[in-house]
Amino acid sequence: MGTGKRGLIVTAMTVVCAVTLLAAPGTAFASPSPSPTPPAPSAGPAPAPGKDLEAVRRKLDRLYRAAARATDEYNAAEEKADRQSAEVAELTRKIAKGKKRMAELKARAGAAAAAQYRGGGLPPEAHLMLSDDPQEFLDGAGRVRQGQHAAKGLLGELARTQQDLEQYAKDASAQWRKLEAGRKAKAAAQKKIEKQIAQAEKLESELREEEQERLAELEKEAAHKAQTAWLGSGILDEITSEASGQGKKAVAYATAQIGKPYQWGAEGPKTYDCSGLTSQAWISAGRGIPRTSQEQWKRLRHIDVRDMRPGDLVIYFDDASHVAMYVGDGAIVHAPRPGRTVTLAGAGSMPILGVVRPDADARADTGAGTDRG
Repeated sequence: MGTGKRGLIVTAMTVVCAVTLLAAPGTAFASPSPSPTPPAPSAGPAPAPGKDLEAVRRKLDRLYRAAARATDEYNAAEEKADRQSAEVAELTRKIAKGKKRMAELKARAGAAAAAQYRGGGLPPEAHLMLSDDPQEFLDGAGRVRQGQHAAKGLLGELARTQQDLEQYAKDASAQWRKLEAGRKAKAAAQKKIEKQIAQAEKLESELREEEQERLAELEKEAAHKAQTAWLGSGILDEITSEASGQGKKAVAYATAQIGKPYQWGAEGPKTYDCSGLTSQAWISAGRGIPRTSQEQWKRLRHIDVRDMRPGDLVIYFDDASHVAMYVGDGAIVHAPRPGRTVTLAGAGSMPILGVVRPDADARADTGAGTDRG
């Protein structure tokens, strides 16, 4: 392994080691001052009378998850629009080429007609019948057959070219309709995203500063509780696989983005959404993968959680609306939601739907074992 690669990996895993506390059940994750138990009610500012901050937290979670689903819809529509635009461009090139070929064929047909006109309008067979020279007759008969074959070929190519042009035009028209439908779907998804985020931001803006601080604590407590339960199952004792070479590169890229803001629909290099981060990380490792978390779940190979290794993608929630990259020691790196930055978190801090492997055909660096799942 080269010194440069080792440096990237060491840097990434140094960050990961900062959260190896995750491996010990009962340790709070991503908290400046971890404590084994949730803070007592008196430890934080009391909420305003009549305001249930836990209910607020759950509502915010629902709003941001709805925004995440809409973001997947937006990204999928954008991906389709890009493909359809490329197909329309290719059909346009084919139509232009076909028209040029049609013009050439028509010119050849016109030249043949003009030659026949100059010959008195008689077909070649008639000229042969009027010939008195037997050798000239035989030579001419061969030329007639060649001419007839060429004429049939010319007419056939004209017909095929005309059919191709008609089909290209139909295909282009269909692709334009799909492109327009995709643009509408993309616009509708954007409205959904903006609506959900606006509602969430309005809800948060109505909280006093001490309420916002307490809300942040509640979010950490919920993540800590879920992570502790996940670790308590003994899962880390079974997750022992090492990353593949490409997996290490993907992890190095993803961890290098820590601190950059979340932005829906973004694929870097300054901002990311959840699947924008994971897809770009694997592109940087030389492996293209689907753009959205739902397509990553559908199209990449599923791996048992106990077999996951750094670089694998952890898909969250029953609708596959969130994705993160496993980096080892029970931790993930992900772009959480609007208002947050790319960060490390506990792999079990959210409901896991499953794990997928972008480089399912690659062995871990140790070369030991085989993929299961």
